[in-house]
Amino acid sequence: MRLHLRERAARWALRRQGPDVLPVTLTRRRLYVLPTRAGLGFALLLFAMLIAGLNYANSLALFMTFLLGGFALVTLHQCHRNLLGIDVLGVGTMPTFAGRPGTLRISLGNPSGAARLCISAGPSRERAEETDVPALGTAHVEIEMPTSRRGVLRLERLELSTTHPFGLFRAWTWIHTPIELVVYPRPRGTRPMPSEGANRSGRLLRSGPGAEEWLGLREFRDGDSPRRVAWKAYARGAPLLVKEYGSGGSEIRIFSFDSLAGLDAEARLEQLARWVVEAEAHGESYGLELPGTTIEPGRGPQHRHRCLTALACHDSGGTTAHDAASV
Repeated sequence: MRLHLRERAARWALRRQGPDVLPVTLTRRRLYVLPTRAGLGFALLLFAMLIAGLNYANSLALFMTFLLGGFALVTLHQCHRNLLGIDVLGVGTMPTFAGRPGTLRISLGNPSGAARLCISAGPSRERAEETDVPALGTAHVEIEMPTSRRGVLRLERLELSTTHPFGLFRAWTWIHTPIELVVYPRPRGTRPMPSEGANRSGRLLRSGPGAEEWLGLREFRDGDSPRRVAWKAYARGAPLLVKEYGSGGSEIRIFSFDSLAGLDAEARLEQLARWVVEAEAHGESYGLELPGTTIEPGRGPQHRHRCLTALACHDSGGTTAHDAASV
């Protein structure tokens, strides 16, 4: 019943607010506040104190009742203010393989001069992480998303909430923005990688002594040459990245879905994923052929992601966060 009420409330908020485009600032109109269980217990205590004070004409009991009532009202405003004005700057995901947790990263900003404490953010109340957002600063929340099968995990919304201070009230809001987490097939299989002479393999992508091909950027590691550091990107505020090149004389491999006779569709996709991972690790050039999809040979982190994404999305309608949690 509780989950059903939450879903109805979230759908009502979507109709009221409409879809969101990041960045989003949390204004008064989109914040909601209700007492927590502790707040309801506190209200019952105040009611009992009021009845007792009136029944026995005890002025001290009445004084304490109204004093604690004023404390509760101040707590209500402080809880609402703790969430008001926060900026949801961006939401990103990191692809993963089926069976491994994916990562959802939420960036929050605080333009005010007061720190915002105990801000909880996540796709749901049960799957959320808490952080403090410093004054005039930013904070990031990283949440592990469980996965069980390949495809695109679609999140319908984000929920931001806080019970600070004292936990008597809970202020929250929903951010309705499309979020997708790509889940690659599991890289497994027992068949060997196609030989370099099979199908269209064995063709040289580039030739010539010392030929090198651009692969992409990766994080800086100890021992990397300073000449390959992407200094222009670092000057623009990006982390320390290194330009990665590979040998231009590697053989081309073509991984074909139709060549894996005797396996069902999922087993074929898992075998192809394993070949893609192995070929990329060995610095080889490779292409991919799926029914209705052909990816030309290449290599590098972007090409690897493109191939694995094609495998993840093959005949997959995608799942929502609610569906993935129930699998």
